[in-house]
Amino acid sequence: MNLLLVALIPFAGGIFIASISRFGRLYSAWGAGAVTLLALAFLYPSIADVFAEQTVTQRWRWIPMLGLDLAFRLDGLGLLFSLLILGIGILIIIYARYYLSERDDMGRFYAYLMMFMGSMLGIVLSENVIQLLIFWELTSLSSFLLISYWQQRHESRSGARMALAVTGGGGLALLGGFLLLGEICGSYDLSVILASGDSISQHPWYLPMLILVLLGAFTKSAQFPFHFWLPNAMAAPTPVSAYLHSATMVKAGVFLLARLYPALSGTPEWFWLVSMTGLATLLIAAYIAMFEHDLKGLLAYSTISHLGLITLLFGMDTPLAAVAAVFHIINHAIFKASLFMAAGIIDHEAGTRDMRRLRGLWQFMPHTASLSMVAAASMAGVPLFNGFLSKEMFFAETLHHINHPWGWLMPVAATLAGVFAVAYSLRFIHAVFFSGAPVDLPKTPHEPPRWMKVPVELLIALCLLVGMLPALTVEPILGVAAMGVLQGPLPDHDLAIWHGFNPAVWMSIIALTGGILAYLGRKPLSVLHDHMGSRIDFKLFYNSLIDWLFRTASQITRFLNANSLQRMVLVFMLFIMALGVTSFIDSPSALTGDRQLLSMDAVSLLITIILIIAALGTVIMHRQRLVSLILLGAVGLGVALVFIKFSAPDLALTQLSVEVVTIVLMLLALYFLPQYSPKESSNPARYRDALIAIAAGTGVSLLVWAILTRPYQTIADYFLENSMPGGGGANVVNVILVDFRGYDTLGEITVLALAGLGIYAMLHQLKLSGAEADQQGRSWDNDMHPLIMASFVRLLLPLALLVSVYILLRGHNFPGGGFIAGLITAVALIMQYLANGVSWAQARLTVNMHTVISAGLLIAALTGLASWAFDHPFLTSTFGHLNWPVIGEFELASAMAFDLGVYLVVVGTTLLILIYLGLVHKESHTTHVRKRIR
Repeated sequence: MNLLLVALIPFAGGIFIASISRFGRLYSAWGAGAVTLLALAFLYPSIADVFAEQTVTQRWRWIPMLGLDLAFRLDGLGLLFSLLILGIGILIIIYARYYLSERDDMGRFYAYLMMFMGSMLGIVLSENVIQLLIFWELTSLSSFLLISYWQQRHESRSGARMALAVTGGGGLALLGGFLLLGEICGSYDLSVILASGDSISQHPWYLPMLILVLLGAFTKSAQFPFHFWLPNAMAAPTPVSAYLHSATMVKAGVFLLARLYPALSGTPEWFWLVSMTGLATLLIAAYIAMFEHDLKGLLAYSTISHLGLITLLFGMDTPLAAVAAVFHIINHAIFKASLFMAAGIIDHEAGTRDMRRLRGLWQFMPHTASLSMVAAASMAGVPLFNGFLSKEMFFAETLHHINHPWGWLMPVAATLAGVFAVAYSLRFIHAVFFSGAPVDLPKTPHEPPRWMKVPVELLIALCLLVGMLPALTVEPILGVAAMGVLQGPLPDHDLAIWHGFNPAVWMSIIALTGGILAYLGRKPLSVLHDHMGSRIDFKLFYNSLIDWLFRTASQITRFLNANSLQRMVLVFMLFIMALGVTSFIDSPSALTGDRQLLSMDAVSLLITIILIIAALGTVIMHRQRLVSLILLGAVGLGVALVFIKFSAPDLALTQLSVEVVTIVLMLLALYFLPQYSPKESSNPARYRDALIAIAAGTGVSLLVWAILTRPYQTIADYFLENSMPGGGGANVVNVILVDFRGYDTLGEITVLALAGLGIYAMLHQLKLSGAEADQQGRSWDNDMHPLIMASFVRLLLPLALLVSVYILLRGHNFPGGGFIAGLITAVALIMQYLANGVSWAQARLTVNMHTVISAGLLIAALTGLASWAFDHPFLTSTFGHLNWPVIGEFELASAMAFDLGVYLVVVGTTLLILIYLGLVHKESHTTHVRKRIR
């Protein structure tokens, strides 16, 4: 269970941090650090198993029929990323404590950060790809919150929307890819998928599936042509950039390539799609980075370039290239996180990130300058630093393709990218710390607080230790992580810092020399780039696409909507009718089946006639709002009688309860409307609408006729046979709701709760002008709360509550249940408001309905989670029979707790809506009284 806790602790920690932030800024930082260390502590017991070359899997059954389980796995690859997420996360938490100003809400920042951390851990620890996708989308949402943390800034909001749009679109593609992948393999489990490489590559769906999966990976890791969102996300606070854009979020895409490498690689399609995308990204981003004036912009494009390098290595499709890719993931996370934090220190202490103004900072910030130069040297691939080792492995792997047609382009392009990397790294060092004196800085630069530099110092120490002692420092974790990628033994490799004067070393020498020369001759290149660069800006393409989408959507909306509900209903009905006609055209002779019809009795005929008359009366008299409401109530009661006729007492009780609540709700709403609605349609429009209504009604009648005159196979027999032995209840309807389809019910009460909260948000503190008199000038009754009604309703309350409790407790075996009982309770309580007044009722009913709703959802969810403790699927119920004194045998079922949760949600949501409608009424009435007094 420890892997589940590792992924979920940060989410719970976010709530904890938000709650303690009111005690002070330090509490938020200490809380975030404690949560991260706790997650690391739960990860620790499984580390030894991974280094013993075992894969730890933990599983809880969720929806077995759909192949969905809550499942986690920890192998070398998952362990590497978990350590990066948690280890660098700790450093970011320390750094952010000193980076954020007094004006920044630190509790909100750390809560968002914990949400993102948990999402990333969920990605790297998931065994089920659908579960992985859920966490994948959570990273997009949480990164949106982090990037837009400074909400008052336009660039923050714009960058966050762009990142969400691009990565969210990629997430939709990834969903399609995973669904195809699951269908191909017959399972959504990674254990099965990773072992099915041959069958996947030979399947007809391989190419579309591969394209969809790669779209998800490329958008998340900012690969060309989706690279433009990452530089625009630099509007986020620097701790966010250091964490999301060096070690975590953008690494999610390359993690996905690594995770699915054994299943999807080994084909020409993989080689060309992955390697060419990586190569294009490597070159284009490295070139652009040389000319960026924003310090974080330079680091953003260099990040994109290095992600392209990693993607290219996976695309080369050799075991040693995969090892090199994993090695560079480690090295890049270390030196890029330190560089972003160093850039944040410079911005924090100098007041700007503009490299045209940042000059000569060596004399003001020598310590920071030294740390930055080490990290930049590692990024450039200078020997004795960690970046050199993985880049040399990269150069060596490109040479393996030199004998292929046009294979010489691979090492040439790699060397050229190395030249660009040296040039932009040298520019980072020289332009910021040397190159003259500062130009009009907002602040006088100085060294930051001591603990703000500690995270950078630790990362720089790793750059040096890995670069000089790779076998002792990084080899163990690299070995298990690479085996996790390859799902097999490691190829021969040597992490020595010197292999003699081989071709890879000569490529490094050329890159270093060429990079220095490129930087020295940067002025003519800058002029050329300034002339051509603005013409090749993919952000402009993105903005043009977004503008076109908005314009098109607006045109479609204006055509369909035109601020007219009638127009929308008209278009909808015409579309539905067209679909129905198409179906009948295909098989017009199949309108009538050979099933024998039931005979018509007098009672059924009478109910049918009443329903028809009430429905027609509603249409004819719809402008008289109160009359039409009464007729609608008659229709609802008629439907309840139909349910009773066909032996569906649960549905009848539900229909009656819903009808009462609906009538009360509509009566409250009618208070703010005139008694008569105005004439809104011309005579031709009414004739048109009547024809469409007749056609639609005829179509529905024909559809019902076609269905009822055919034999069918019912699923009722299964539920009737298994209701008692499987769910422990004789009331099949209730057992279906709380057991067989309990997951549906949980979703429905969640939607109900959200609807209630949404309506509350709209009605809270809303003031409307109520009607003092009707259109004939008659005033409303001044006796707002008649004494007889108020007294009678108070006497009925205990009886109604007793009935609702009885209905709740008997629901598992007799007609009833949580939904019906909740409506009965809500009606009983709302009658107190109507009969005695809002103030009187509120003074006596002090329970917060938000708390009631939350308690209901929590109880229902905990009932489902409890089944995991006994190794059963989510929401599996159990039951037993107890013999109590006097009472005798009594059934006790866990589904009763779930039903209690349903009851509380229904009560809380219904009262929340109706009470606040009443409060609007009360405020409006008070307003009118005050007007009359004035």
